This record gives sequence, structure tokens and C-alpha cells, in this order.
Amino acid sequence: MSRDYKNFGIGTVLHVYNRGNNKERIFFDEQDYKSFLFRLGLALGFKEDELKGHSLLSIPNSRVRITKANKSDFELYSFCLMPTHFHLILEQKKETLPSNLILKLCTSYSKYLNKKYGRVGHVFQDQFKSVLIESNPQLMWASAYIHMNPVKDGLSKHPREYKWSSYNEYENKRNLPIVNTSLLLSIFGEENFEKETLNFDIIR
Repeated sequence: MSRDYKNFGIGTVLHVYNRGNNKERIFFDEQDYKSFLFRLGLALGFKEDELKGHSLLSIPNSRVRITKANKSDFELYSFCLMPTHFHLILEQKKETLPSNLILKLCTSYSKYLNKKYGRVGHVFQDQFKSVLIESNPQLMWASAYIHMNPVKDGLSKHPREYKWSSYNEYENKRNLPIVNTSLLLSIFGEENFEKETLNFDIIR
């Protein structure tokens, strides 16, 4: 399947990432990971009822303030949450800029984290970074890099063992509602997706 990769704008696919201020942790326990994913779902336009049905997205009853989004504005193809940083692969579908989504997500999560741990100041380091995906090989490289992050950092021996990434949406059909697997599977196929991910050179 060929794909027309364009400059920034509608149809743009981006690798988005950010880390904790001073390279500090941004996730300390399981509830933190869930709270981030729940907020990501809201920022993508999902309703709370759509998110609470999944164990990785369920959080205790609490008020989460995020401006309502339109579900058709973005697609999320991959993610990985690491103790000190996060990675996303997003496609911009409408006029809404990715910066709007990331700002809402990071602002809400920062308020949550500061309140929970009684801390003040910035949670994230500067503004988020983004890399434009310009070809199918680059898309596969970015996806493999994201999913192999836990292996590279010694958090798991295989990407399927790390539950805070989207790898299991592709291999085990975990069915998180916030992840759309259709693009990567339509381009690479299910068997090739797994092979290319596991063959990724984690040393580079």
C-alpha cells in the first residue's frame, strides 16, 4: 500500500515525544500510567464511558478537566509510556494542530501529578518534540523504535511483556479503543510488523 506523506498539516503523521523535566520520572506507579492514558483518550475525543471499560484506562472517580475534542481530529497508531518519557505516533486528520492535543494532555497530567505527590513546578521538559514521518520505512522504524524502548532500557525482555505500550494491540489484539492499528497493518501486514519490530537494532 502506497501512502502520500505530506508536509505538516492534514494527513501528517508525526512521532511525538516528551520527557520529564531534568529527565525526572513522570510515572511512579500503575495509576499514573492509567491516568495518562485516560487523559490521552479524552484528548483524542473519546467519552469517559468508552475508556472506563478497559483495565488499562480505568481510574478512580475523579474530575479530569480536558477541553472536549472531536474524535475525527486525530488517529493514534502507536504509543509507549516509559518511566521518564513518552512516545506517540499520531496522524492529524483535521485542522486541529497536534500541539493543541499535546498541550491539553500534558497540562492535565501535570496538574494530576503535582497534586498527587505534593510537588510544584514543571513536570515536562520544555515543549514536546515531533518528527515528521515522510515514508513507509520511516514509519516502520519509528514504530519499532517506540515498541522496543522497554527492551532497550531493560524493563522487559520482549515488547509483549511491557503493558504500557501499544505493541499488544498488534500482536495480541488487546483492543485498547484509543489505538487504531489499521494503517500499520495495511502497509506492513501482521507477520511483517512483528518481524520488523523484533529485528530492530536496539543498540542504535
